[in-house]
Amino acid sequence: MPRMTARSRHEDHRASTPLELFFDLCFVVAVAQAGARLVHALAEGHVGAGLAGYAAVFFAIWWAWMNFSWFASAYDTDDALYRVVTLIQITGVLILAAGVPRAFDDGDFTIGVIGYIVMRLALTSQWLRAAYSCRDPAERRVCLRYAAGLVLCQVGWVVMLFVPDSARVWLFPLLALAELSVPLFAERDHSTSWHPHHIAERYGLFTLIVLGETVSAATIAVQEALDEHDELGDLLPLAAGGLLIVFAAWWIYFAVPIHDHLTSNRQAFAWGYGHYVILASAAAIGAGMEVAIEQTVGKAHISANAGAAAVTVPTALFQLTVWLLHSRHFKRGTSQQLVLPVSALAILACTFTGHTAVPLAGAVAALTVAIGWTLNRARPETEQAGSGTGPAA
Repeated sequence: MPRMTARSRHEDHRASTPLELFFDLCFVVAVAQAGARLVHALAEGHVGAGLAGYAAVFFAIWWAWMNFSWFASAYDTDDALYRVVTLIQITGVLILAAGVPRAFDDGDFTIGVIGYIVMRLALTSQWLRAAYSCRDPAERRVCLRYAAGLVLCQVGWVVMLFVPDSARVWLFPLLALAELSVPLFAERDHSTSWHPHHIAERYGLFTLIVLGETVSAATIAVQEALDEHDELGDLLPLAAGGLLIVFAAWWIYFAVPIHDHLTSNRQAFAWGYGHYVILASAAAIGAGMEVAIEQTVGKAHISANAGAAAVTVPTALFQLTVWLLHSRHFKRGTSQQLVLPVSALAILACTFTGHTAVPLAGAVAALTVAIGWTLNRARPETEQAGSGTGPAA
């Protein structure tokens, strides 16, 4: 068997491979399924159940992507065996996506767990292959801990299928915490050689995919509403506001490079785990746009404020989390630090304007970008150059 040698953390020009991009694109199906189910729940007024189901399903999607991406950053050999095993993982992703509707609607995670078994068998074999190839005993221990953690957690998910529904409410978060603890346990005394620039790029690309899915979902919703109701005057402001929100989300997220901040596991793991909120809220913006459109044309059984909240709440959450994970590390002075938190509050306040909330929130998001860019340009040239920031928001 070919050896799987760890890649260098200081490797120059490390970029995502076509296989990684293919892997990401296969997640679009799962994200779209989760978003569609959230739309249905919110439009029917089942807010609590909808949000709980969405949080659980999106965790499964996000964590599967996380498992692959961090391993690939350290051990992607791109040989034939690695590619075949990765394609098996993609098969598991598609099985997981097929199980999203049942998991969301009925709390039946059987198909999703089967998908995870396929992915986990493949990924565990990758960790064992890496352990077999290691010459450093400390690195080998890390690989074996990962393999053992994956197997133990997967056993827990299988057990969950056989417990009463009332017990799953408590068991699911416990298993999710166990999953999150595996990297912390495995790398507690020795770090894998994940690449900061590569990891930052991988997260950026997945964020782009989620934002693209948001645009796609909103576009289809507008098209269907026009075909059925022909209410162009009401839908155009919604579409414009939604586009401004997504454009601003892209600008805010990519305003500054983050890889220089990822200097250790402590920073990188907190940053990586926090992306659950960033990615889930970004995808929820698209679902919220669909809900707002359905409310506008009379298909959703909710109030105008509730339809607006489906957009404004995830938008505000996205901005606030990006500030916590990204922007605050590069902003200087109180005025710059307050831009995104104040913008998030202003967008939440737009909720109470009913049918005008989405256009107003879009205007606030665009103004946020303009203010952030202006404040950044007002800083001395030497300070901008020293911080490494671009046209920040």
